[in-house]
Amino acid sequence: MSFGAILLLALGLAMDATAVSAARGLAVPVIRARHVALVAGFFGGFQALMPLIGWLLGARIGPLVQAWDHWIAFGLLGAIGGKMLWEARASADDDDDDAATKDLFALKVMFVLAIATSIDALAIGFTLPMLNAPLALSLVTIGITTAVLSAIGLFAGRRFGAMLGKRLDAAGGVVLIGLGVKILIEHLHAA
Repeated sequence: MSFGAILLLALGLAMDATAVSAARGLAVPVIRARHVALVAGFFGGFQALMPLIGWLLGARIGPLVQAWDHWIAFGLLGAIGGKMLWEARASADDDDDDAATKDLFALKVMFVLAIATSIDALAIGFTLPMLNAPLALSLVTIGITTAVLSAIGLFAGRRFGAMLGKRLDAAGGVVLIGLGVKILIEHLHAA
């Protein structure tokens, strides 16, 4: 597998994390260095870690994960998106943007989002040996590509958020739910 093919694979895997990062950017009044570090670290880190886990676990459970990865991602993204919608509704009367911002980037939330957006990378890990892809180069390329695109997505989301106004948690929730539905439909349609 050539580096160009690995890079294309990394770009494809990074799209979910980039969209989720943009949704995070929509909902914050100001992007802090901590936010950039969290999205880049969690999303890039998990996108690199999950193929490694897939590689190490081997083909024994690969078909099981591939059969359910879309449902897992759909459930996790839907739950987080629903939570964001609920919080947007509940915070309509609350002007404490810092409290909402802290919750959006809570480690628990970032952990769940990172897992949800990297389930497909786990499945890819099972296929990398069959594609003769060099493991280290694949993991580094996937991780760095996702980290960079996630940071860009965060800023892009904030830019659009500034144009559209405050309290866009609801829009972020809809994006996450939509992303979960998209993953589910693509996998069910491909089957």
